[in-house]
Amino acid sequence: MPSGGGRTEAGDRVAAVAASLADELVAIRRDIHAHPEVSRAETRTTALIADRLRAAGLVPRLLQGTGLVCDVGGAEGPDGETRGRVALRADIDALPLQDRCELPWASTVPGVAHACGHDVHTTVVLGAGLVLAELAQRGELTRPVRLIFQPAEEVQPGGSLDVIAQGGLDGVDEIYAVHCDPKVDAGQIGTRIGPITSASDEVSVTITSPGGHTSRPHLTGDVVYALGQVITQVPAVLGRRLDPRSGVNLTWGAVHAGSAHNAIPSTGTVRGTLRCLDVRAWEFAGQVLHDAVEQVVAPYEVEVTVNHTRGVPPVENAEDCTGALEAAARDVLGPASVLLTEQSLGGEDFAWYLTKVPGAMARLGTRTPGGRSYDIHQGDLQVDESAIGAGVRLLARVALG
Repeated sequence: MPSGGGRTEAGDRVAAVAASLADELVAIRRDIHAHPEVSRAETRTTALIADRLRAAGLVPRLLQGTGLVCDVGGAEGPDGETRGRVALRADIDALPLQDRCELPWASTVPGVAHACGHDVHTTVVLGAGLVLAELAQRGELTRPVRLIFQPAEEVQPGGSLDVIAQGGLDGVDEIYAVHCDPKVDAGQIGTRIGPITSASDEVSVTITSPGGHTSRPHLTGDVVYALGQVITQVPAVLGRRLDPRSGVNLTWGAVHAGSAHNAIPSTGTVRGTLRCLDVRAWEFAGQVLHDAVEQVVAPYEVEVTVNHTRGVPPVENAEDCTGALEAAARDVLGPASVLLTEQSLGGEDFAWYLTKVPGAMARLGTRTPGGRSYDIHQGDLQVDESAIGAGVRLLARVALG
């Protein structure tokens, strides 16, 4: 039943325990932010999480390499019924970027920064786990929970596949996560049913030839010119070979060729990402990409190698699980806390969990109301730290069911 403040009794219990942890969790987040670790090197972060969970009387299981999982509560609830386990997932790795946030807890590691909010994700799931552990000790945990602290979200193939291979989803019936959104106010979340992110692959195209002098391009394969055709024409070809409703997007991020103004180089490479809103288009977009590259460079007497690394499918939020997140948010964050969000072209390896069990991801608002909108994967990213408490309450409440 809702309490006088509009929350359910379960929401009140979650909010009270979360409030008692608020200062500690902000300090933990700042510690993690100041000591970022790139994918599959998250040793200190893993140890910090494990130590805090052990202090709460829990028994974390370290994964091979980095990362861990930790169960809270047994399969039998306080009413004697056996219930399926729900998982809460956080990604713990940082990005190889320079931190430019200019705050006292800025990264102490040159060239590495938590510029995607994984320090917040980690702290939120840790905090939710501590709330649920306290409720379990009181006999108030209504179903068992698994905390997943996953390494290597920022690389492909993502660390979620490692977690799954090591039994991280064994016995799990559903799974939830949040992702920072610096364009949504702290205290609010963004949700949608169905795909909320896109498929995302890495692409590199390498072109080679004997090279030569720029005065005699007719006597060699012009690598630079051929690269230019790949850069401009291949995205256009994909736009005509694939259904435009599938939202296919090929964007180049790096190109390298040559070092002298009057020499045609013998090799050059362009690298980028291939993204698809629709999982069906993603399944055959790679072959269309290969064919397009080969056809575009065919007139220029060069050799071409296409490396297409399949990344992640779209995150497909289940309807029931999305509804559970929204109900939890309205209970512990307020009736106006839920916004409809758009499907983005970003990739997220949380998608692999959702190919095994139903679940949902919400976008967690991190913008100070009325403040600046930052962007993720930028070194100047700043978050309103009240988002930590909001995320803790949200995930702890949805875990209770």
